[in-house]
Amino acid sequence: MEIALIAHEVKQELMAQFCIAYYNILKNHTLCATAATGKYVADAAGLKIGKLIIGEGGEQQIASRIAYNEIDCLLYFRDPSNDKGYDGDQADILRLCDMHNIPAATNIAMAEILICAVERGDLDWRGYVNPIYAKNKQE
Repeated sequence: MEIALIAHEVKQELMAQFCIAYYNILKNHTLCATAATGKYVADAAGLKIGKLIIGEGGEQQIASRIAYNEIDCLLYFRDPSNDKGYDGDQADILRLCDMHNIPAATNIAMAEILICAVERGDLDWRGYVNPIYAKNKQE
C-alpha cells in the first residue's frame, strides 16, 4: 500500500510519534512524504520513506500522485491555526482525495482509525484502482 505523509511544521513531532507507535504496521508499506516531514519521521521512527521535492513542491508532487491514483492513503497532519496561504494546497489535495476515493486523515484520531483499517486489510480494494499497489502486491 502506498501511504503519503504530510505534516505542517508544528505537527511533525506528532507525526513522528504516530509513526513510532504504528511502526510495525507502517514498515510493511511504501511510504512517501514531503521532504521535511520525511526526514523528521525517518530520523525519529527509523522508517524507510521516499522523500519528495524540498520546499513547497512536495505537496504538489503528492497531489499529482493522488491524481494518478498512485497513493492509497493520506495522513495529513495540518495546523488548523496556520494562515500562511496553505489553504489552496490543502484544499486541492483533499479535493483530489475525494475525487479519487483515497482515504485521508487530517488529525491523529482519524489517522489511528485509518491505520487500523490498513492493518485489517479494509483498504485492500485499492489494489483494483492503483496499478502500483496491485503490481507490488503480486511481487
